[in-house]
Amino acid sequence: MTTADLPGAARLMLVDGVAYLDPASAVFDAMLEGWARQQRTRGLAAGTVGSRHRLVRRFAEFTNEYPWQWTCAEVEAFFDQLRSGCSPAALSTARGYQVTLRLFLEFVSDPRYGWPAECLRRFGQAPAVVLHEWNSTVHVSVFEGRPGRRALTYDEVQALFDAADQRVEDILARRCKGSLAAVRDAAMLKMVYAYGLRRRECCGLDVADLRHNPSIPDFGTRGALFVRWGKASKGSAPKRRTVLTVPEMDWVVPVLDDYLAEVRPQLVAAAHPALWVSERADRMSVRRLDRVFDTVRQLAGLPDEADLHGLRHSYVTHLVEFGYPAKFVQDQVGHAYASTTAIYTDVSDEFRNQLLRGKLRQHHNDLWEPDR
Repeated sequence: MTTADLPGAARLMLVDGVAYLDPASAVFDAMLEGWARQQRTRGLAAGTVGSRHRLVRRFAEFTNEYPWQWTCAEVEAFFDQLRSGCSPAALSTARGYQVTLRLFLEFVSDPRYGWPAECLRRFGQAPAVVLHEWNSTVHVSVFEGRPGRRALTYDEVQALFDAADQRVEDILARRCKGSLAAVRDAAMLKMVYAYGLRRRECCGLDVADLRHNPSIPDFGTRGALFVRWGKASKGSAPKRRTVLTVPEMDWVVPVLDDYLAEVRPQLVAAAHPALWVSERADRMSVRRLDRVFDTVRQLAGLPDEADLHGLRHSYVTHLVEFGYPAKFVQDQVGHAYASTTAIYTDVSDEFRNQLLRGKLRQHHNDLWEPDR
């Protein structure tokens, strides 16, 4: 393969001998289509490619210029506007945008793809990578999420579940439609916490993903959960893992039993594979799950900063407080690195004090007084 035959190369995207009515717009569109081809060749998902292209077009509309005309000043003005005003973008969002623009500029500036030579020939200018260390956000902290996002305490998790159950009772008392959906919603939220699931992982579950764990036969087909829609990375397929039902979360077994026996058959035909189904007899969506959490959160009186992903943080934190090894917790939630699991962990002061008292007993048993 020659350099001109690389996926997305200018020679493959532009037709020789054609006089375009608007050459600049035609070359820009060909650049974007070439970049799309290059990304698809790398195996990136269509959603990733689409979101990146929308950002590049958004930046082009902001500057009212084409990539071979972009300068550092326009980059800085764009991100200054993005990070100012009454609703500034998060630091992590700005960094993600900068990474996307840099990837695009590196693609169109790479001489192997032929775009610099094509732009010089047509417009007398070539695109350059105008994002560098002086005008890019520096990544200096491991965690850059919102300070308000945290793991829920045991009392907050209980309040959330109580509100979900009370919602069912309120609907029944009013004799309104929606009681079956409310029971399903409560069971979904409990499962997200009991297995530390991401939103897409939960919505992508099928009934067949409920598995036996030979070590705990009493749980039946609720002893393990086969997650097939784990978070993908770098163009890979969704990652898979098996999450074991831990004894501290065994209360989820009767919850799932009741849902599968009493509620799901009334929502969908048995032939449907999805575990969580909507009133329209199709698979529950991630957006719908978010709305369910937000509704129940308000009923429980929890802070606005609490979100569904916080239940996953709570799961990690509580497993650590239950005494499970770090490697077990990491495998349960499907993290590639232990450092990611550590970010999720937010153990309570009481747990830390218990560890401290245990160590004091080990090293100073003769001086240690029993708890009062």
